[in-house]
Amino acid sequence: MILAAGYGTRLWPLTIDRAKPAIPFMGRPLVGYVAEYLARNYLRDIVVNLHHRPESVRSALGDGSQFGARFHYVEEAEILGTSGAIDNARQLLEGDAFVVVNGKIATDIDLAAAVETHRRTRALATLVLRPNPSRERYSMVHTSDGLVTGFGGFPASDNASDASSRKRSEMSDAQDARAQELDAPLMFTGIQVFDTRVFEFIPRGKFSHSVTDVFVPAIERGERIAAHVAEGYWYELSTVRRYLDTSIELLKREGRDVELGVGSVIDEGARVRESVVWEGVRAGPGASVSRSVLGAGVEVARGEVFENVAVVRAELARGVERPEKGLKGEFRGSNFVAPIPE
Repeated sequence: MILAAGYGTRLWPLTIDRAKPAIPFMGRPLVGYVAEYLARNYLRDIVVNLHHRPESVRSALGDGSQFGARFHYVEEAEILGTSGAIDNARQLLEGDAFVVVNGKIATDIDLAAAVETHRRTRALATLVLRPNPSRERYSMVHTSDGLVTGFGGFPASDNASDASSRKRSEMSDAQDARAQELDAPLMFTGIQVFDTRVFEFIPRGKFSHSVTDVFVPAIERGERIAAHVAEGYWYELSTVRRYLDTSIELLKREGRDVELGVGSVIDEGARVRESVVWEGVRAGPGASVSRSVLGAGVEVARGEVFENVAVVRAELARGVERPEKGLKGEFRGSNFVAPIPE
């Protein structure tokens, strides 16, 4: 199952006209990476839940044939949360173990190894975790002897321990990186494997969240929630800053720094660098765009300067209430322009 129903409020205004999993990422919709990932691991019967802008996800994925898979779409009239979504699709999932993946990630984590951990431990659920050595703002997952024991807040800054910093300063770069990883808190990747018994723990027909409404009560009742700590690349794109920085990082690995969407035109004399440009954009003569995301159909006027901003067409944002976690912006001519915070 791919979870694709969220509003994507932290990606707003980029998610005004499409669901978060449908945003372009390195030449294809983000959710396409998840579909390819599952199909590559021989999981080809895939449920996709929908709510916000469902047509954008359907358009991105189609019937699944392009991935060698078959999709079953389940729409939620009201958003149901991470475990409520699973309950809503239980008729399609009951009967065997199944995998659930967030629709906002790109990864090459070994899914077969996670499934093997799940089978070996006979767990109710297996969470795929990874170390968070840079202590980014991801909730911590506590483990002991290969099992999840609880969930915490955000990790403290890596500068919190002067003693650890001094010790690492005496190491080589390779030793330092390894020491940080061994000492790092663990975080959830958005990949999980469930035994069909999990439906005994999911509330019926209502909003519910996997951590608070399923995992914590299950652990308290003595159920095993296995912890599979994985290696491999993993990108989670839930904020505009993370989306832009990750895109630029991957583009530079390919020897370029701009992603140009279908039908977009950069006029002679325009300068665009370190940016993600969606479909149907035009940058006029003398325009300058740097470290920015330009949404579909944006027109950058002659001589206009955009730096470190997310831009969508003004007509999309007019009359739309900004979500609490969305970026603040202003109308400039035919565009709505929102600075991207560091």
